[in-house]
Amino acid sequence: MTRTTATAALLFGIAIAGATMTATAASPVTPASAEVQAQAREIYRTIIGFETVAGKGQVPVMARYLAEKFRSAGFPSQDIHILPLGETASLIVRYAGDGTGGKPILLLAHMDVVVAKREDWTRDPFTLVEENGYFFGRGTSDIKGDIALIAATFLRLKDEGFVPNRDLIIAFSGDEETDMATTRSLVGEHRELLRDPEFALNADGGVGVLDEATGEAAVYYVQGAEKLYATYELTIRNPGGHSSEPRLDNAIYKLADALKAVQAYRFPVMWNDWTIGSFRAAADVTPGSLGDAMKRFAADPRDEAAANVLYENPSYVGLTRTTCTPTRLTGGHADNALPQSATATVNCRIFPGVGFEAVRAALASVVGEGVEVRLTDEGVPSDASPMRKDVMAAVATAVHASYPGTPIVPQMAAYATDGSVFRSHGIATYGVSGIFLKDSESFSHGLNERVPVKGFMHGLTHWYVLIKELAGR
Repeated sequence: MTRTTATAALLFGIAIAGATMTATAASPVTPASAEVQAQAREIYRTIIGFETVAGKGQVPVMARYLAEKFRSAGFPSQDIHILPLGETASLIVRYAGDGTGGKPILLLAHMDVVVAKREDWTRDPFTLVEENGYFFGRGTSDIKGDIALIAATFLRLKDEGFVPNRDLIIAFSGDEETDMATTRSLVGEHRELLRDPEFALNADGGVGVLDEATGEAAVYYVQGAEKLYATYELTIRNPGGHSSEPRLDNAIYKLADALKAVQAYRFPVMWNDWTIGSFRAAADVTPGSLGDAMKRFAADPRDEAAANVLYENPSYVGLTRTTCTPTRLTGGHADNALPQSATATVNCRIFPGVGFEAVRAALASVVGEGVEVRLTDEGVPSDASPMRKDVMAAVATAVHASYPGTPIVPQMAAYATDGSVFRSHGIATYGVSGIFLKDSESFSHGLNERVPVKGFMHGLTHWYVLIKELAGR
């Protein structure tokens, strides 16, 4: 997953504002002790050291390390499961509750990371380096930071003798950055280990944003929906011929016409609670016609004029509808021959609730006869999760424990995470990472990935409070 954030926004809606006021009035939280912080730092250091990229076979090694941590802390062996799959694996850890609070809560993250070339980095990407107030290393933000925080929080709660009112189940996957095969295996063949959860908290989604100038908390986004990923190929076929005898039906010309038709087409406007809430929050801090369009769209998403203004802005068009855009072109076979075929790759980000075939059919209708439209790559169909007041209130409490008064804003992500797989199998999933970053310092998948040391330590409070709010007696 690549995290993307937006500019600071204000708290939206009466329901969420009420939840936030309740959270602000909560009792003070004891910060993590120096011992807990040291334990979290050591877990962080160790798991960054595992080069858990595809093909290295290091994910099972990391899973065994974490499993041993939990066993040593008193978690029964029968509640810890390492599930191999090819060269990778997933990890399940059950923190048994007393059952008085309802069905289990899942805690999601992924142990794998994207490739990092040592020669390109200023520091060794697989050594945790603390420097100038930051932790550097591949996976510091995506997503080993939150893995260390969740693991350390489980160990802290266990040491305190905490008994949750429901089961808490860690489900760490092993190939989110590539195939998501371990994720599909978790919700498929290993579904019984998840124990029919009520919902999931996804560390690989949601984000806290720090103000660029002051470094203070500006906004916290709770992710409740993800757009679908799909790739289509548009192909024109033709008998071709000699380039000295041009044809009016040249395949490249025809493909160009088809792409212009795609460019002119606008998919229908769509919305959900997460996008409406996001626009409502952003409108008050966005000047000019764009902010006015956000406000009008949030009030009435059928406002065509408002939707058209948002359509012109690349940062917001994806929140209003499905989008499709060409990304690659191929055609022809010789410099002196008419092309016998021409193909364009069109990548689509599909609004939750819309099917892959519906998008293919729409493209086929737009480009007309004579153009083959084929789905070549697809993500996982995933509807938006319902907006739960208990989750939003608990998140507000957790965020405000370290960052008082920070606006809590809903988000639909343009990227994909394991959450899409869990949602597709009927498990409502909420992105609630415990780490705050500046937009300019978000380097997931990039060079010199980093996390503020202070923000990491605040993450211990975040997960501790969040778990106690949702699973405490």
